[in-house]
Amino acid sequence: MPHKSPAGFQHGLTLAAARTIADTTLAKGRELGLAPLTVVVLDGAGQLKAVLREDGSSLARTDIAWGKANGCMAMGLGGRELAKRFQAAPGFMNALSDLSGGRAVPVPGGVLVKDAEGAVLGAVGVSGDVSDKDEICAVAGIQAAGLVADTGEAKG
Repeated sequence: MPHKSPAGFQHGLTLAAARTIADTTLAKGRELGLAPLTVVVLDGAGQLKAVLREDGSSLARTDIAWGKANGCMAMGLGGRELAKRFQAAPGFMNALSDLSGGRAVPVPGGVLVKDAEGAVLGAVGVSGDVSDKDEICAVAGIQAAGLVADTGEAKG
């Protein structure tokens, strides 16, 4: 039976959804034959909900994945849009990274998690392979949880 949260403490993602996202993200990486991945799931308050690091994942992958997710939460944008903004305003993005203790990595592989109405529930960061492939895995995990992935790619 789920716990009832006190008023004002609804942080978006359930633990079950975070587990589905993390497990499916790694499974997608195995399906694609990618390098070992690390996945970080943050809730709507930007707090750690889940982290899984595959055997063989290199030392800094957890910090990189966390930075991808945290950068998305900090700005309310997907990693692709953050990467574009970094190109246009590197000084601002460097300052953001400094202000967040190094936890703002503006590249693909950071994906906002939204509900069907577009409300931000959290973010996922994946690191281990090239950023575009990390992003594919994050999107698969988010969709497996029945949620909407926002990569920052313009729709149209």
